[in-house]
Amino acid sequence: MIINFRAYLTGPQSLIGHAYYPSLPPHSSSWLSVVPSEGLGLHFEPNQYNVALKWWLGLDTSCGSSCAFCSDSILDPLGHHASTCKRGGDAVHRHNLLRDVFADSCRLAHLPVKLEVGNNLTPDHDHSRPADVLVHNWSLGKPAAFDFCVTSPLNSLILSEAGVSSGVAAQASEIRKHNSNDAKCVELGWVCIPLVVETYGAWGQEAVKTFAQLASRLAIACSKPKSVVINEIYGRLNTCLMRSISSAILTRIVPS
Repeated sequence: MIINFRAYLTGPQSLIGHAYYPSLPPHSSSWLSVVPSEGLGLHFEPNQYNVALKWWLGLDTSCGSSCAFCSDSILDPLGHHASTCKRGGDAVHRHNLLRDVFADSCRLAHLPVKLEVGNNLTPDHDHSRPADVLVHNWSLGKPAAFDFCVTSPLNSLILSEAGVSSGVAAQASEIRKHNSNDAKCVELGWVCIPLVVETYGAWGQEAVKTFAQLASRLAIACSKPKSVVINEIYGRLNTCLMRSISSAILTRIVPS
């Protein structure tokens, strides 16, 4: 996967070359080999797929436009603003889409699931919800509170590190999620598990372990090889991720 880290470091007008991830993170390109199916939500509109491929290859997706939702922001060539912009509802939709896909997979594995749990459950009536997906009896009889997060390796705070070691952005977000949620999860008797994915499809280590564990259960429930199931999990999640990002890029381009 090619990403213009060096170009981003030197400014949007100085596209002087490409830098590479040290190695392609496992399953990050799974969306490219998924068989399209509109009924299963595994599809792109033609314009979405074109933009997704350009963005994946580090090509300019901005069309020289400002952001349709942020009049004071110019779309950068690498799509960083479009993929992280909080306005317009794309970020929330992306988060909820990944949450629902994971929850559906848990249900297929016959795991009891609840969504958006944690509000007002402690004596201090804390309104935070550390569980986007709460799965009972996940590990050693304890429920697991899965908290989804999409982060970008093009964040200026970690950009130089992300260009040297893949997964840095995901690791930083995992730590941040634990700092925010661990205390409340311990109080409720839950295990806190952040499920973090970088915008280019690299999942954090805790997500990788979670999907491997889920694949083992799904393989039994669906009578499929685990290797097939794990590819299906990543394929569906990353297809939804890439389609959401390409849609966010397209909706932010102001027609000339």
